[in-house]
Amino acid sequence: MSVPIGIIGGSGVYHMANTKVLREIDVPTPFGMPSDIISILDINGQEVAFLPRHGKGHRLLPTELPSQANIWALKSLGVKKILSFGAVGSLVEDYKPGDFVVCDQIIDRTRSRCNSYFGDGVVGHVGFAEPFCSSLRDALIKALSKGSKKVHPRGTIVAMEGPLFSSRAESELYRFWKAHLVGMTTLPEAKLAREAEMCYSLVAMVTDYDCWRDDEEGVSTDMVLKVMKENSEAVQNALGPIVSAVSLIGACSCESAAQLAIMTAPELIPYETKRKLRLFYDKYWTHVSGN
Repeated sequence: MSVPIGIIGGSGVYHMANTKVLREIDVPTPFGMPSDIISILDINGQEVAFLPRHGKGHRLLPTELPSQANIWALKSLGVKKILSFGAVGSLVEDYKPGDFVVCDQIIDRTRSRCNSYFGDGVVGHVGFAEPFCSSLRDALIKALSKGSKKVHPRGTIVAMEGPLFSSRAESELYRFWKAHLVGMTTLPEAKLAREAEMCYSLVAMVTDYDCWRDDEEGVSTDMVLKVMKENSEAVQNALGPIVSAVSLIGACSCESAAQLAIMTAPELIPYETKRKLRLFYDKYWTHVSGN
């Protein structure tokens, strides 16, 4: 099976309405089970793998997400390009609730998440200067700009641990850092996707102004849910153009991101570690060692 495009739906995006479900697949992985069953959808004649990040019914906290399993599962289905959707808070006046942002940079403030496939006997260092695929970003910006939502073509997001929202002091700190958005789920997804040599881009859907505005109350769940529903509907309406644009993207440097990253000699990597990562790196190990 080869399904080249994958969608990870964030808060409020638990299913894709008005699409044909071709089949549903349980994908066991060496890192456990993914967040939920993966649905293979027909969107404009293109097969697309859809995974609800928090599970259907929103059962998983940001820190509980099995991100290693999610990325591995999508890779095993042949996915090369991941479109990620996530609800975020805004740290600047111009990025308003209801706006979409195709992020280009990220700041990591997570603390207790496994953010790499490396370790357990294998050392690797993959470049992450540009954390989101530029080709995928360009396609998303073009497709989303045809819809009803205002689309910002750039934005720096702070990935925070959660599940609590920010304190006012934290919100002001992120603004001092010149960040535009704050969210809880972009990492470790983006890092793992890069290590897995997959294109990854985030469409950040603004739901609130976090808690930095002195003339407003801090963010609340009720506030988020109202805007989230509207954002979800806009995503559903834009799916056709998005998938069509992404399907036209050719080969990308993301697909060889780990080519020179692995420092450990293949013959020294423990069998169990090599087994878990064979899906990603067997082409490099076989070329070097003949194993």
